[in-house]
Amino acid sequence: MALKATVFKVEIQISDTERGHYHTYHLTLARHPSETNERLMIRLIAFALNADQALRFTKGLCRDNEPELWLKNMSGETLLWIELGQLDEKRLRRACGLAQQVIVYLYTRRSAEVWWSQYRNKIQRYNNLSLALLSVIGDTDLESLVQRTMSLHATIQDNQVWLSDDSQTVTLEIQNWFP
Repeated sequence: MALKATVFKVEIQISDTERGHYHTYHLTLARHPSETNERLMIRLIAFALNADQALRFTKGLCRDNEPELWLKNMSGETLLWIELGQLDEKRLRRACGLAQQVIVYLYTRRSAEVWWSQYRNKIQRYNNLSLALLSVIGDTDLESLVQRTMSLHATIQDNQVWLSDDSQTVTLEIQNWFP
């Protein structure tokens, strides 16, 4: 019998001083049985960093032909394609061919550095691709914020994200690797 996804309800207040975006979103996220809580939270942070009323979570891990999040216009064109982790070149090439802008958020420094050393020269040709490493600063990890129902605050400023609930805050640094 196949395991089912776990559903999370999230209210997130976003204060993005970088983009001048201030809004509260009510989201439903499904965590695939093979997905970790850390990755679930990275998806949520990716949403916060690119928040828009039209930005949508996709089936992600369940579908090879969809990103983690995307933003489409009224005519169905993909304006933004967001991926997580280390992708192979074929998937990057496909994403860059389908969307106006592609963002990949890396979140495990050690494996990201190995991946970057292998792919750095291959991805230089993609002018619509951005790569950023998200690194937790301090001792509190993202998984400590995970609950089935979450009420979170995300503040984005000076290449950092402060994600907090009523009792704790996790700080992440955003390092832009490419371009």
